[in-house]
Amino acid sequence: MLVANRHASREPYPQALRDILSIERAQESRRWLANWDLIHPGPTPLCSMKDLSAQLGVQRIWVKDESVRSPLGSFKALGAPIALARLILRLRPEAELNPRSLFAGAYRTALADLTVISATDGNHGRGLAAAARTVGCRCVIVLHANVSVEREDAIRSCGAQIVRVKGDYDESVGEAARLAQVNGWHVVSDTSYEGYEDIPRDVMQGYGTIAAEIAETLPSDGPITHVLLQGGVGGLAAGIVSYMWELHEAARPTFVVVEPEQADCLYQSALQGRPARATGSVDSVMAGLACGETSPLAWKFLQCAADWFMTVKDEDAVEAMRSLAQGGPADPPIVAGESGAAGLAGLIQLQRRPALAERVGLGPGSTVLLINTEGATAPSVYAQLVGETEAQVLLRQRRFLDQSRSIPTF
Repeated sequence: MLVANRHASREPYPQALRDILSIERAQESRRWLANWDLIHPGPTPLCSMKDLSAQLGVQRIWVKDESVRSPLGSFKALGAPIALARLILRLRPEAELNPRSLFAGAYRTALADLTVISATDGNHGRGLAAAARTVGCRCVIVLHANVSVEREDAIRSCGAQIVRVKGDYDESVGEAARLAQVNGWHVVSDTSYEGYEDIPRDVMQGYGTIAAEIAETLPSDGPITHVLLQGGVGGLAAGIVSYMWELHEAARPTFVVVEPEQADCLYQSALQGRPARATGSVDSVMAGLACGETSPLAWKFLQCAADWFMTVKDEDAVEAMRSLAQGGPADPPIVAGESGAAGLAGLIQLQRRPALAERVGLGPGSTVLLINTEGATAPSVYAQLVGETEAQVLLRQRRFLDQSRSIPTF
């Protein structure tokens, strides 16, 4: 399904939004993260997918590969750590802590009495747990019934205490808030709700690193015309569109937000013109996007910057995962997890329906940006869906690199 956002604007980036998310703050977050040993130095690859572009009938497809950002396996390594750092600075202003030193573990003893908690579908909790272990505070993660044991084990291995609840993601959010209230803990969530916006804002600001790297590494042979972004609660999409809107102003790309059809909270928000809940079961193979309720803070950006909202089926995401894993003579094989492949799933479905592609403005002259937001964060699920293990795909990727000397990055 596809719906146009009738409130989308190409006016200059509003000051009211700049006061929340800005290039300046994104760059500051980026400098802080450069000191964390769980973030690989340098930008992640921006891959030119020439074969895929020809198959789908567009001029160029770029894939920003966040699967190699961190050993944690996803873009969430950029959000939760920044939110945790800014929370600590607000809680301990008298200590005059150096945020760069936080990520070097310089204040572990002083922060041992602090406990943070969050609900998660997997990647956010893993990022928060790893960051908490680095800075020295305690971390509790609440998981709902549909989070796999494999993802639970990955979070626990980062030092977090795990709490399980029945129900879906929204149930786990409620339980995290309750436990924080009872115990005097601090919620570090990537979704906002009434009276809770500072930390989700900081999470989204961390994602600006991705957009900053794209702006710095993209060649000057033509602008990006379309960006297809994963949905979820809207945090990633808001973090990217805010940066690119501020940078390009009225010349910003067309933004298309993609989410599972059974977790269509952003699609429903576009229909209703306000933050809304999903209409489906919310249980999707795209675990990181299986969110039932839109973040009101993220919606402040998407309601005027996202041009289109669409939903895809689980099998569409699996097809896209396999396509990226396969690569081609001119395309590197890429390990993309279930949520990581959602943008490509949306592009494939649009191009298979010429009338829809024409509505969105896609054509032979289009340059499309996709963000692979995660690798095989659940390795057994990845192998089952793709028909190859992560290791097998990475081996073919290395062979591609040996033959071509490098992934096409600029």
